[in-house]
Amino acid sequence: MKRFHAKPGERRCLQIEKFLFGLITFLVAVLAIFAATASADGQHSGVWKLNPAKSKYSPGPGPKELTETILLSMNRYKVDANGTGADGKPMHIEFDAKFDGKDYPMIGVPWADTDGQVTMIITCAVSTNGRTRTCTLKGTDEEGRKVNNVVVFHRQ
Repeated sequence: MKRFHAKPGERRCLQIEKFLFGLITFLVAVLAIFAATASADGQHSGVWKLNPAKSKYSPGPGPKELTETILLSMNRYKVDANGTGADGKPMHIEFDAKFDGKDYPMIGVPWADTDGQVTMIITCAVSTNGRTRTCTLKGTDEEGRKVNNVVVFHRQ
């Protein structure tokens, strides 16, 4: 078996190369984790336009048009939506909350102010290609009627 004996200067060079390789590997791993986190937050963020033809409202009818601008980060969820209601009147919805367990006002949504009682559960998912956002609303509206809506949006 042949042994390799590095000279002192060469040994130092090998140590630097090992250190740089380890540092680069660590930085790539950190960047990958950061990108995955940013991607998860960013899935819902953006401008979304309602697709009334693919949406189902029970009870109906739903809005004629609606465009939502959503900002979702690790500690904040902000929605600003404008459109035309089923009655043809302009509608505006605002919601700006932190993920801290506190209640925040939802402007423009009649069933949202219920003295702390949960009346609606909204679940949203973004398609794997990131172009379609589907929200399911289940609960009770301001008139006490059961709600089971599926609302489909497309990224703008």
